[in-house]
Amino acid sequence: MFAYGIEIIMPCKESGDLVAAMHRILISNCVILVVLFGPNLPVSESEGLSPERSIVWGPGLDPDAVLPVRYFFIQAVSSEGRNLTLSPGKGTFKVKISPLNKEEYIRIHVPPPLDRGDGSFLMRYRLYGSAVEGLKVEILHLDAAVAKSPYVIKGPVYHEYCDCPESDASVWQSVLQCPANEPQILADFQSFPAIDLQHLRQEVPLRFSNRGGLVHYAIVDNKVYRRTLGKYTDFKMFSDEMLLSLTRKVRVPDVEFFINVGDWPLETRTEGALPILSWCGSTDTRDIVLPTYEVTHSTLETMRGVTNDLLSVQGNTGPPWVNKTAQGFFRGRDSREERLHLVSLSKKSPELLDAGITGWFFFRDREKQVGKAPLVGFFDFFKYKYQVNVDGTVAAYRFPYLMLGNSMVLKQNSQYYEHFYGHLKAGAHYVSVRRNLSDLLEKIQWAKENDAEAAEIARAGQAAARDLLQPSRLYCYYHRVLLAYAERQAGRPTQQADMELVPQPDDHTAACTCRREDNKTGSSKNEL
Repeated sequence: MFAYGIEIIMPCKESGDLVAAMHRILISNCVILVVLFGPNLPVSESEGLSPERSIVWGPGLDPDAVLPVRYFFIQAVSSEGRNLTLSPGKGTFKVKISPLNKEEYIRIHVPPPLDRGDGSFLMRYRLYGSAVEGLKVEILHLDAAVAKSPYVIKGPVYHEYCDCPESDASVWQSVLQCPANEPQILADFQSFPAIDLQHLRQEVPLRFSNRGGLVHYAIVDNKVYRRTLGKYTDFKMFSDEMLLSLTRKVRVPDVEFFINVGDWPLETRTEGALPILSWCGSTDTRDIVLPTYEVTHSTLETMRGVTNDLLSVQGNTGPPWVNKTAQGFFRGRDSREERLHLVSLSKKSPELLDAGITGWFFFRDREKQVGKAPLVGFFDFFKYKYQVNVDGTVAAYRFPYLMLGNSMVLKQNSQYYEHFYGHLKAGAHYVSVRRNLSDLLEKIQWAKENDAEAAEIARAGQAAARDLLQPSRLYCYYHRVLLAYAERQAGRPTQQADMELVPQPDDHTAACTCRREDNKTGSSKNEL
């Protein structure tokens, strides 16, 4: 625009009336620019931001919504009352969170809001202590209060490791706004109208104890007990920490079950099937699906033990759609042969696909032929418009993260699925690709030729993933599975003789005073 103005102004020097000419040209220039570009400007560039009209909402403003990381949302709104549709800038909002009682020393990790690139921001904070009197949340834009800031969250506001469960599950579900039902859970339990616990205790060890990793759990009086079956049960740490976290927040009915902590679902029978809980399902098995250990661990360790989690990825989705590279993109290890085929397709059509294998284990004899690609940071994936999702040993656990980006996902057809796939539709939230990848390049070419439609699929998929994969939904899902299971079990859940207690944390990080008197099961802990 500046260079364009100079080109027009240069001839005016010959007229002798430079000031008048510049005035006329600048005015006409502005009119032309408004006519040419004004109607198509994003709201974030054509209107100013209104702090008082902006919107703030989310579970992080409710004291009873206890989650590992509390979070809420800020939607930037223009002075004309319209939601901004592009980022107004990463430093647009500043948030301060502090205890209402200045004498309460509580460590609170409060990073800057995550700019989601569409006019909305995701605010996260992690408590390392409970605020007995409550918290004050101040949200500012250029020193002006945003929406109804400051927000007062009346205490007690419990931190993640406070063992203080809500006794009324319906109250807890209401606070987290859990959905009335989950289609995948309903489908999974159709094979199990009744669950005979005595039969289960006998049959599961006989059939599956040599199949890798199986953990036998009993939750009795809201305490978690377990025993392990099989050689490879290290991943029990993920199920342990999730069950402990859940029982700190809500009382769970007495229930006894088996979790498969291996990759592959186990139950292939249609007649006489046994209810095994697994992190992945398939069309060939009858396992009851839980959120994957990857999604579970990501939620529990957000802002602490993991770098790429389901919240942080929302603020690291790369450039806007128009500035992304119009190619398909894949980086990953050699855990399925179709991934090697991706590299062949990439070499044949590099203008459409950039694919590489970054680690070799399963097909080492082909490394020299195929080649090894350098690692690429996950957030850099989103520099590309089209993300290719191909199964690994089972469903590719990167899929939730890809869906949370603002790229269009091309998903290989597969017999494997995760707990949330049933909410997604091919052609609306992602683009399906044949299992042998024979139509992948064709689909990428279609996306390039139909840019607006591809962008809309990316946007719709991202919106669905944001809703389905937020931390509150994860807890709702686990709880709903255990409720459905408990309703069907026949017999009394019991701590078996060889089961051990999985203890709740009892160090200083877990110290708190539970104000829910009816939920106390032992001596209270003193607040630090």
